[in-house]
Amino acid sequence: MKYNALLVGLVSAGVLAGCTSTMTKTADTSFTTSFPQEGSPLPYRVLRNDLLDARSGKVFDIRNGGYGSAMTGNPHHANQFYALTDRGPNAAFTGDLGKGKMFPVADYTPRIGLFEVMPNGVIKQRKDILLKRPDGTLISGLPNSSALGGTGETPYDAKGNAILENPNKPYNKVSNPIKLDDYGLDGEGLVALKDGTFWVSDEYGPHIVHFDANGVEMGRINAFKNDSRDRFHLPAVFQYRRANRGMEGLAITPDEKTLVGIMQSTLANPNKAAQKGDLTRLVSIRLDNGQSEQYLYRQEKKQNSNSELAALNSHEFLVDERDGGFLLGGLDGDANPNVQKHIYRIDLTTGTPLSSVPLSSSITRDPRHGLMIDGLTLEQFVEKKGWAALAEKGIKPVEKTLVVDVVKAVNYPHDKMEGLWVIDSHHLGILNDDDFATWSTKGKLEQKYLDKQQVDGNRLYIIDTDLFAKE
Repeated sequence: MKYNALLVGLVSAGVLAGCTSTMTKTADTSFTTSFPQEGSPLPYRVLRNDLLDARSGKVFDIRNGGYGSAMTGNPHHANQFYALTDRGPNAAFTGDLGKGKMFPVADYTPRIGLFEVMPNGVIKQRKDILLKRPDGTLISGLPNSSALGGTGETPYDAKGNAILENPNKPYNKVSNPIKLDDYGLDGEGLVALKDGTFWVSDEYGPHIVHFDANGVEMGRINAFKNDSRDRFHLPAVFQYRRANRGMEGLAITPDEKTLVGIMQSTLANPNKAAQKGDLTRLVSIRLDNGQSEQYLYRQEKKQNSNSELAALNSHEFLVDERDGGFLLGGLDGDANPNVQKHIYRIDLTTGTPLSSVPLSSSITRDPRHGLMIDGLTLEQFVEKKGWAALAEKGIKPVEKTLVVDVVKAVNYPHDKMEGLWVIDSHHLGILNDDDFATWSTKGKLEQKYLDKQQVDGNRLYIIDTDLFAKE
């Protein structure tokens, strides 16, 4: 297996070895260039630079940036990709109204950026698509109400004041409550279709939202039966997503008929005590009738993050599985060569479709919690009795094969690896989430560093590897 980070073969023929590619091209273009192993930075603009770094006491940049929550290739241009932001700059914060999030750019609109890789490896931004409600008004990144999956995150501004419906009046739970946005998204998964539209999955609901080419919502899918906006529904168990760890990866089959999503971490099913395991869920949704199916994925370590999903064909996908460590230690830590940033290939046909599991006196199906074994949710059962015991019940996770260790491939220095672009059968694009170059320590905003000197920023890495090689 080669790891030389050479960008080769961005050509118009979009056929992967052994499968149909998700990419189609309209022009007979080729793109061949040496790509720097240290990656190429994405352009950014400064959103504000008037806040004091809580650690240094100096002003610091909040950048846009932030185009690393997901990425996918442009179906019509081999050297272009789309990248997604999340809800905007934020940090854990506790104020007068309890625990929540500080939003130093409270009016930030989540967006999709279109980027182009130039022949010399430079990345240029070609477009910004701001996400909008069905009426064309801009959405925000503020949390949803509890009826749609909100977990009680109180939004605060940069001064630590709760963000209220009317900022000119004092807080009142009834007449002037905290400001929430049921169209607000914390986007983490992205699909670009050939017709110019997009699907975005998030970690608030989780919601899966269909946007037109201009970013206007066309419909959505979630697990909330009373949401009148829904086109279809996810299984109810997805309401138990762990806070801030929702549907991090989203892909679509090459025929564009089936969405497939993966949860970042173990569900809090039936409660928070169950959320620290290594069992995560995949779900497929047919777009013609809404029929869904679930599969299980086993993480390498408990509480790892599945941060991206990309389709190879109708049943094989790439999964980005990572921990939260910095190779260079971050601002406070020591270098850590054992951080995990892995790309795995999975095959849905090797896992047990949960709908196919026969019911019995031991195995039942709960309308909210899904499949149950001896009165335990799958999350509880595996945590208590292990994966071997689950296999004895006839339930197996999808098989996984390591495709590339990204740290070994390119000395990947970032904590978050969240963008994955299948360029061709031998080349992957990897993009980090730089968190808008912000960080927080004990609720205090500061600049985000990779080590004691380098500020984190979005960088594209191109890795040369065989996507279909066997271990």
